[in-house]
Amino acid sequence: MKSAFGRALLLGGLAVSLLAIAIWVFVPRSPRPIPPRPAGERPTLLLLTSLPLVFGEDFSIQDHGSPALEALRKRYKVVSISVTDPDELKKGGLLLMAQPIAQPAEDLVALDRWVEAGGRVLILADPMLEWPSKRPLGDPLRPPAMFMDTGLLGHWGVRLDAPDRRGEEQRTLGGFRVLTVSPGRLSGTCRVAPDGLTAHCRVRKGEVTIVADADLLNVGELGSGAAYNLDGLLSELASLEALVIR
Repeated sequence: MKSAFGRALLLGGLAVSLLAIAIWVFVPRSPRPIPPRPAGERPTLLLLTSLPLVFGEDFSIQDHGSPALEALRKRYKVVSISVTDPDELKKGGLLLMAQPIAQPAEDLVALDRWVEAGGRVLILADPMLEWPSKRPLGDPLRPPAMFMDTGLLGHWGVRLDAPDRRGEEQRTLGGFRVLTVSPGRLSGTCRVAPDGLTAHCRVRKGEVTIVADADLLNVGELGSGAAYNLDGLLSELASLEALVIR
């Protein structure tokens, strides 16, 4: 009787151990957050965006920037630019474009040449931006409702499609589970993630990462579900940064 009871305990303990190992191996876990860097070690990050990341829509002097900007500034010396012309691009080797306004044709050519020469760019290209704005439709300072693709993504071998339905969705960015809002879907000849959120393209000496959502930066409005959104952004930037040839 005691022997049977002992065997049962042993088998029960073995089952618990095997279950714990299975959970450890197969249940996905978020990677460690990207740590801040000392001020003197922060490389330049060029930032081109139509979103109210640096200033709010009111351009108040009391506005100290968004949570996304604060996170970026803990790892980079952030330099805002308004166009992708050669003079602006020469200021750095790493660029974040977050739902930018449409760039003139000559500046798109300049961006393509900059990438081919070794530049790295992360583009948040949202085909259905849900970011709230007090500015009326047609206001040039209002972020564009859709990414203004004038052929550059296709030139790099990527297609961006609008979502079939609107709403929040969990996706993966830089190894983190992130909360997106009405994200698009990417496809093409580049390395595209299974969930269609990201595409990674090699362009001669340079690298391009495209993310089919920009609302994920609005962490102040998205709540606890967006706890890892900025970690995902920083992780993608870190991957590009490691490849900068400058």
